Order: sequence, then C-alpha cells, then structure tokens
Amino acid sequence: MKYNSIRPGQVWLDTEGKRIQAHGGSILYLDGTYYWYGENKEKTTGKTDVWTWGVRCYTSTDLYNWEDKGLIIEPDLENRESSLHPASMLDRPHILYNSKTKKFVCWMKIMNRDRSQTQTIMTADQILGPYTMVREGLKPLGMSAGDFDLAAAPDGKGYFYFERVHSETICADLTEDYTDVTGYYSTHFPHISPPYVREATAHFARKGKHYLITSGTTGYLPNPSEIAVADTWHGPYTVLGNPHRNDQTQTSFHSQISSVFKVPGKKDLYIACADRWRPDKMDLPYECYREIYERMFSEDPKEREAVRRMDLSEIADRNANTAEADYVWLPLRFEGDMVYIDWKDEWRIEDYE
Repeated sequence: MKYNSIRPGQVWLDTEGKRIQAHGGSILYLDGTYYWYGENKEKTTGKTDVWTWGVRCYTSTDLYNWEDKGLIIEPDLENRESSLHPASMLDRPHILYNSKTKKFVCWMKIMNRDRSQTQTIMTADQILGPYTMVREGLKPLGMSAGDFDLAAAPDGKGYFYFERVHSETICADLTEDYTDVTGYYSTHFPHISPPYVREATAHFARKGKHYLITSGTTGYLPNPSEIAVADTWHGPYTVLGNPHRNDQTQTSFHSQISSVFKVPGKKDLYIACADRWRPDKMDLPYECYREIYERMFSEDPKEREAVRRMDLSEIADRNANTAEADYVWLPLRFEGDMVYIDWKDEWRIEDYE
C-alpha cells in the first residue's frame, strides 16, 4: 500500500505491508532522507516477558511511506542481565549526532528489576549502526532517570531532559561527546507523586523559545498533556496548559507524545509524534486509572494496600499487547507562545507552506 497522507490512529504499514514498529521514537533528517527509529514491539504481546526486541529504524523521503531498515540495535539473547535483553524493559531510544566526534550517540532508558531506572549509551559511525556499548547502568547525577529527550544547540552543546523518577523534571548538560552528563543541571515541575509527575518529555525550539511537552505518569494509559515554555534551555519554564484543547476525553487523543519534529523546508511545520499504546483500552475512563495511581502512591499505607489487593489487569503494563500499538502524528498550531494540537482524521505535509 502506498500512502499520500498521514492518518492519525490508523494502522500504519511499512512498504512491505507490515506494522511499523518504532515506538517511543524520534525522527532524524539526513541528506534528504528521514530516519524514524524506536522501540521494536513486534514480539511484545503481553503473554511473554518480552518488553522490547531491540531498536528498529525506517527510512522515507516523504514522511508517509517507510522502508524497514531492520534492527539498528539488536537484542542480547545470551545475557539475561544485559540491558539489551528482551526482558530488560528498554524504552525510548533517542539519538543525537555529534559533529565533533562524528558519532551517532544513542541513549536508552532501562527499567531495572529493582525498580530503579538507568541509562544505556551506545555510539555508531552511521545512523543505521553498528552500535557499540559505551555505558550501561548509568544513573545520571546519581538519580533514577526515567523518560527523557536529547537535544543540541546550534553550537553543538547537548542537553538531556529527563524525569527524575516520581519527583521532578531535570535538564542536565551533556558532556562534549554526549555520552554522559557534566554535573550542571536545573530542576522543573516538582510534584509529590504520580500521576502528576511529568514524564515523556519532548523538547523543541521555535523563534527563540524552548518548549517542553510532557504527560502525567499513568503507565501505558493516556492522560492530559502539558506544554511549558522558556527563554533558555534551563528555563525557568512557564506551564501554559494542555495543548489538546478540544480533547473531551482528557487523554491527549488517547496517545502519548514521544518527540516533536520540525519538518525541514517548511516555514513552520512541527509534528508531534505520539504513540497510542493501548488502542484496545480507549473506552476506559481516565478518571478511573487516575484514582488508582493516586492511591498507589498515597502516603497512607491503607490506600497502598487496597490497591495491591485490586485486580489491576485492566491497567497492568505487563499485560499490554503493545505489538498492536498505533501512532498519532499531528501538526502543532501556534497562537503567540501557546501551542495547540488539533485532531485531524487525515492531513498532508503539502498543505503547509
């Protein structure tokens, strides 16, 4: 099938007719080609312990039709202790190109069995690999680091935005080679606990302003997004509100944004790239699982114990068949500093200047 438009929420197939598997991903544009990479969830049916089967990449020249280039980071099937093992809960790969070292640097979040979250860093000479392990088990700034984004300034200085798990958002400076943090950082959006702690941070810059789009912490089930703006990389950031203004479900159109991509050659076209992780649960009210998450992290031990006794199969991440997750790509709309994301059943890149 050949596409000539983007159809948010519909099944998206590659040029071989298979579901695209690039979740929690991002897009890079290099020499006239778009590279879309992300978590390969093809074996994540919820019936096994497979969380992610490596990192897969696709290429396109029009943002509609994507050719599968295979796994750029393979799962480690031999060492169960490896962060690349399919059961190691690898999430959200992000890649930056370092013009000084001439390396592509990939960071990946790992949710460990002891519930801590660490980073694995690999580098390659080419976007499609092969990638070589540089660091494993990194706790940046000594913190448990959750969902994140990487970004670089025009002068090459790199930044790492991440959720300090169940606490706040951190912006940390990257080292010159992008494989670690320097120790300089700033803190933002402090909250007592999920579901209000912000995760899935997506950074983009426009007209001298820096924007962060985040979601609340409710696992694979969606919640209201939040947009914040600042004059500098480290802020301070001012929260502007929910960009999904017309979404009556309070679920960000049943999706979670993983990255924002500025389309080169277009005057002002930015695409919010989001995953619809649980298309099978679109009828589950947001208020239902928000209450569960509030009780799960309550300071009252009776509340926490009550949640432990519940049948949480409806919202348990381990039961999720994310092999059938879909994508919700929508253009951003700007009114002053505010950013809006409007629902469109179908839209075309060509409709924008």
